[in-house]
Amino acid sequence: MIVLASKSAARRAVLEGAGVPFEAVSAGVDEDAVKTAMLAKGASPRDVAVELAERKAIAAGRPGLVIGADQTLELDGRLYDKADSLDEARERLQELRGRIHQLHSAVAVVRDGTPIWRETATATLSMRDFTDTFLDAYLAAEGAELLGSVGCYRLEGLGAQLFDRIEGDYFAILGLPLMGLLDLLRDEGALAR
Repeated sequence: MIVLASKSAARRAVLEGAGVPFEAVSAGVDEDAVKTAMLAKGASPRDVAVELAERKAIAAGRPGLVIGADQTLELDGRLYDKADSLDEARERLQELRGRIHQLHSAVAVVRDGTPIWRETATATLSMRDFTDTFLDAYLAAEGAELLGSVGCYRLEGLGAQLFDRIEGDYFAILGLPLMGLLDLLRDEGALAR
């Protein structure tokens, strides 16, 4: 059995869409403590994503293959966390408006608690200079769903309209770099060749 150490709806949807049988569990990692400690030591947002992905996979404490994943948003070298409210989401989107940011998506796999593989993909997203009228309509339509995404958008939905240019792996933007993961699962005999 494959275990996904994440309760992320987007990550579950990516694996389900790819036909990967799995069980989702909560990882139980104190992400804020890890981020604070790493940033105090000068770690980059990308490094934070990698560390959290591996820690989540290990912390799940399940036998067999466990997938951990994490995604960070970087704007001008600064790491951003998920918004806690729609007001904070509005501020985040206003800050991102008309600017370019990066999403760093890391995935790690452990077998019986031992790390065996990891991969990180970075996507660069250029947010268009949308109007406040569009922003109001967007926030009303998406609601609290936005709080589940570090960028306060879901590219697989109305959030696609926020952008004028995107460079990178679509699945990485959704929070789970998939192609290499599928290769690994086939190599491990968890998926058919």
